[in-house]
Amino acid sequence: MNMMDEHVVYFLFDLQLFADQGDTGEKTEKATPRRVEEARKKGQVYKSSDLNSAVILLAGSVTIFMTLPYMIDTLKSFTQLCLMDRTMYEFSNEYLHTLVIEVIITMAKCLLPVLGITSITALLVTYLQVGFVFSGDVLTPKLERLNMFEGAKKIFSKRALVELAKSIFKVSVTGYLVYSVVNKNYLIFARLVDMELTASIKILSQIVYEMALKVGTAFVIIGVLDYLYQRYEYEKSLKMSKYDIKQEYKQTEGDPLLKSRQRQIQRDIAMKRMMAEVPRADVVITNPTHFAVALKYEAEIMDAPVVVAKGQDFIALRIKELAHENGVVVVENPPLARTLYAASKIGDLIPEDLFQAVAEVLAFVYKQKRIVL
Repeated sequence: MNMMDEHVVYFLFDLQLFADQGDTGEKTEKATPRRVEEARKKGQVYKSSDLNSAVILLAGSVTIFMTLPYMIDTLKSFTQLCLMDRTMYEFSNEYLHTLVIEVIITMAKCLLPVLGITSITALLVTYLQVGFVFSGDVLTPKLERLNMFEGAKKIFSKRALVELAKSIFKVSVTGYLVYSVVNKNYLIFARLVDMELTASIKILSQIVYEMALKVGTAFVIIGVLDYLYQRYEYEKSLKMSKYDIKQEYKQTEGDPLLKSRQRQIQRDIAMKRMMAEVPRADVVITNPTHFAVALKYEAEIMDAPVVVAKGQDFIALRIKELAHENGVVVVENPPLARTLYAASKIGDLIPEDLFQAVAEVLAFVYKQKRIVL
């Protein structure tokens, strides 16, 4: 070993440091519209069941209270019919069949308004929260749902603790509101014994209605807070990392490097097509060093000269070289070259206000060609 070997220093580099780090796992970015739409297709939406229950409770309570006189009159009429008229009939299978049908019709008259209002309310509240969503993914059987360990994790999860605290709070609020209403009206209960049945029912219905109204209002407030919490949890569960957003962009818009390469290929093809038109041009007007515009004019089929090629700097130099190689006349006219370059596109007719200037150039070109011939 020589002395040089003693001073050799080895540096170890981790080449992974220069590679794409990929997904770091940090979900810090808001979900993209595509991610939200995919979640909706899978049936993953946020809504508050407590808000639904509260609004249905309020709607049902108000409906019952409003239709209670109608229900009492309906039951009263049916009772009178049974006691005064139906007792005249002999008990038989036909009589039993008729009685069952009348009972069903009477119950339907009493309950259909309440069931109709609560059903419409439930659909409306759900629609206002999540809109119209139909997904069969939720109904698809999944074996992981039968996993005991996953089930145990859900029982002791943060969401389960929040639901437990919410349930305890709702029971406490309900108990307090019911107690406050009963405590306010407890003296009335002793007098109900001496009242007529109709009056007793009316008073009890008012007390129950007050309870339902207060409990329903409290639950609506709880439901709104729960809705905000569910939205927060939903948005949090859909958050994406920067890597996820990058990958989604590649899937939807394509790889930026690939698209850049495609654009470059398209530019190259367009450039070759443009350069192929230069030998067929009638004249190339130059700056002379910075701009070059190639024009072609066929009087039989064209209303005005057409720009078949144009370029700046290096491209302008290449256009002039092609023109010289193919015998196309090159005319130096800096003002006209700059104006044509700025005011026209490839394949377009020249602007009308340049007709006179270009006509003079073409006349010069045709004169030069005749002289050469």
